Amino acid sequence: MTQPTAAPRRGPAGAVVPKQPAGWYSKATSVAVAVLIWKTLAVFEGYWWEETMLMTALTLLCAALIEVALPKGYRAAKSVFQAILSLILIAVVASAYGELTWQRVSAEDGGLPKWLEIHFAQLSAFIWICAAVLILYTMFIHWATTRTRLFAVLSAVLLTLTVADSFTPVWLWDEVAWVVLTGLLWLVANHLSGFQSKHPGNWKALLRSPFQLFVPVAAVLAVLMTGGLIMPSISPLLQDPYTIWKESKGEQVGTFIGDKADADNPLSNMDSSSGYGRNDTNLGGGFNYDYSPVMTVESSRRSYWRGETKDVYTGTGWLDSEAAASRFASERVGLRSVLPGEDRYRAETVKVEQTVRMIREEPYPVLFAAQQATSLNWVNDPDASRLNPPLFWSEEDGELRLYEGAEMPDDGYDGPYPGAYSVTSEAVVLDEEALRQTHAGWEDASRNAPYLQLPGELPERVKELAEEVTAAAASDYDKAKMLEQYLRSAYPYTNQPDLSKLRGSDSTDFVDQFLFVLEEGYCDYFSTAMAVMGRAIGLPTRWVKGFAPGALPVADPGPGGFGPEELMEMNPDGAGTYTVRNSDAHSWVEVYFEGFGWIPFEPTSGFSYPYSVPETDSEPIPSSTPEETDKTPAQPETEQNNGSGVPFRLIGWTAAVLLAAAAAFWAYARRHAIASAWEAYRFRSFTADERIVWETERLLRKCKRRGLVRGEHETIREAIGRWNGTGSQLKRELHEVIDRFELAKYSPVQASSEDAERFASKVKAIIEQVK
Repeated sequence: MTQPTAAPRRGPAGAVVPKQPAGWYSKATSVAVAVLIWKTLAVFEGYWWEETMLMTALTLLCAALIEVALPKGYRAAKSVFQAILSLILIAVVASAYGELTWQRVSAEDGGLPKWLEIHFAQLSAFIWICAAVLILYTMFIHWATTRTRLFAVLSAVLLTLTVADSFTPVWLWDEVAWVVLTGLLWLVANHLSGFQSKHPGNWKALLRSPFQLFVPVAAVLAVLMTGGLIMPSISPLLQDPYTIWKESKGEQVGTFIGDKADADNPLSNMDSSSGYGRNDTNLGGGFNYDYSPVMTVESSRRSYWRGETKDVYTGTGWLDSEAAASRFASERVGLRSVLPGEDRYRAETVKVEQTVRMIREEPYPVLFAAQQATSLNWVNDPDASRLNPPLFWSEEDGELRLYEGAEMPDDGYDGPYPGAYSVTSEAVVLDEEALRQTHAGWEDASRNAPYLQLPGELPERVKELAEEVTAAAASDYDKAKMLEQYLRSAYPYTNQPDLSKLRGSDSTDFVDQFLFVLEEGYCDYFSTAMAVMGRAIGLPTRWVKGFAPGALPVADPGPGGFGPEELMEMNPDGAGTYTVRNSDAHSWVEVYFEGFGWIPFEPTSGFSYPYSVPETDSEPIPSSTPEETDKTPAQPETEQNNGSGVPFRLIGWTAAVLLAAAAAFWAYARRHAIASAWEAYRFRSFTADERIVWETERLLRKCKRRGLVRGEHETIREAIGRWNGTGSQLKRELHEVIDRFELAKYSPVQASSEDAERFASKVKAIIEQVK
C-alpha cells in the first residue's frame, strides 16, 4: 500500500507554509558552512599570520560545535557562547604566539576597565577578523535554508577560490576539491531532509535499514574522491577567460596580492605598514600594524637589535652627514675579525652572543646586532673559510654595512642579503652612579659638534621646554634621564596620531609639532624629540633605528604556574630565540658619555630598554622587557605577566566555567529528552506489567512522605480506600491506579508498553498533586 503524502501546512490566509528543515539537517548545514568558510580562508594563506589562521579556524570549530550541541532555537544563547569562547581562544593563541603581553593594573591605574582596554588594544586586529568570520558564518547558516540558496553559497565559495587561484600565488585546488566534496554531502543531506518532510512514513522505514541508504552514497563519493587523488597531473583542459585572453597576448597572469610593496607601483601602500624604514628624511604620519616576521635572533641576552644611526636633523627628519661615508674602513671586514670600538675605559661590559636568521627575503643596508658589535663570526656559512658578502665597519657609527661603493672588488658580492650571520657584542653595564660622575661628550669640542647640530629654524620654545624639564638636574646623566622620563609620562603612544590638529598650525618643525600640537605619536616622534631636546641643552645625541627585542616562545607554566619573579630567576638575562617582526621596528636615542661611550635611552611611552645592571645593585633598573612594540598603542608600565601562570589559569577557569554553563544549559534545554532516555534505559529489562507495579510502589513511597501511610496488614486497595475516606481529592485517580495495578499483578492479560507509559504519566500527575 502506498504511503499517503502528508498534507501541506497552511497559514492563516490559506497560504502554504514551508516545512521547517529537520533538526539533524540544520546541524549538517552548520558543519558544512563551517567547512566552506574554513576552506575559503585559505585565500589568505601566507598573507595572514599563522596565529590568525589558527584563531579563525578555532572560531569556526567552536561555532559549529555549539550549533550542533545546543538544541534548535536559543539563537541568543548560542551567539553569546560562540562570542565568549572565540574571545578566549583568541587570547590563548595570542599568548602562545607571544602576541599578547599580560599585565596587572591596580585600582589606582584604572582597574578592570583599564585592564580590558590594554588587552583589547593588543587583540583588536584578531578580534575584528574573527568577529567578521563569526558573523558571516551565522548569516550563512540561517540564510542557506533552500536548495537554491545552497547552490548560491557553493557558487560564491567556488568562484572566490578559483579567482584567487588565478590571480594570486596561492595554490587552491585542494581547497576546491574539499568544497566540492562538502557540497555533494550537503546536497545529499538536503535531499534526504526534503524526503523526510514529504514522506515521513517512508523515512522511518528507511531508518530501519540505514546501511541500504547511506552505503551507496558513501561508495559513490569515495569513487569520485579516489579518482581525483590517483588521477595523473595534466595541464588543465579548460581555463578561465581572463587567463586565456592574457596568454593569447603572450602575457603572464599577474597577481593582485603580494607580501611586498612595489616601489614602482603608484598604488602601492609602502608607507602604511610598520617596518624598518628606508627613508628617514620625512618622518611623521601614522602606520598600520604589519605582524609578518623578519628574523629570529638566538641571543645570550635580551637586547635591542641595532641597525643604523643618523646624526643630521633637518627639521623634518634625519640624514647621514657628508662625513658618514668616509667613516667606513678602507678595507672590508675579515672573517672573525675584531671590530674596533669606542673608548669605554670607565664602563663594565658583558658579552652578548647572537645568531641572526632572516625570514624575509628583503635587503637591508646593515646587519643587526646588540650594542656594540665587537666581532663578526660568520655570514651564511659557519664553516666558511672566507667572508662573503663584502661588509664594512664604521667605528664612529657602530654599523656593519653592506658594500655600496661604485667600484665592486673583483671577488665582490652580488647575491642576496645574508640569510644568517653571527655577531658578538659587548653591552655596557648601566652604572648610574658612575655616569653621574662623568659628563656628556668628548673633551675635544670638535668631536661634539656633529652631534649638537640643529637647524636654524628650530622654534625657540623647543629649547625652552628642554631647559625647563631639566632645570633641577645635577649632572648631564640626570638631564638625559629627565628628558626621557618627561616624554614617556607626558605624551601618549599611538600609531595613528591625529594629523587633523596640524591644520591651521604655523608649526613646520617635526619635533615642535609633536611637542606642542599633536602631543601624541609613536617611537619616531619620541626618539627624535629627545635627540633634539638633548642637543638643545648641550647633550651630544644621535638617532638610532633597528628593532625591539621581539618575542620569546611562551614557556609552559605547569600546573602551579609562575609569575614574573620566578621567570626572572629562571632566565635573568633573557636568553633565548626571539622572533622579530615588522611590528617590532623601533627607534631610540643614544647619548655619548666620556669613558662610557654611547648610552641608549628609551623615551617612547610603554617601552623599557633591556639594560645590563651591576650585580651589586639590590634594585635593578626597571624591567628590560618592552611592554609593547610599535604594533600596539601605549600601555601603562604595570607589572608584566608575560607567560606567567595567572592569566593562563584565569583563562582555563573561565573556559571551564563557560563550558560547564554551556553543558548545564544544554542539559536544561534537553531535560525532557534526557529524562525519557534515562527512563528507557532504566526500564529496558522490565515488562509492561513490571513497570506498572514499580510505578505503583513509587506512588506509595511518595504518599508515605506526605503522611498517607499504609498500615502493616493493609492491602493497597484498603489503604487507598482509607485515604479517600479522609477527604482526599484524588479518589477517582487513585481508584484507577489500583485497578490497573491489580490487573498487572494478578491478571493473565499482558499490558502493552503504551499502557505502561500512560500509567507512568498518571502516577506522575498524582505525585504532583500530592505535593
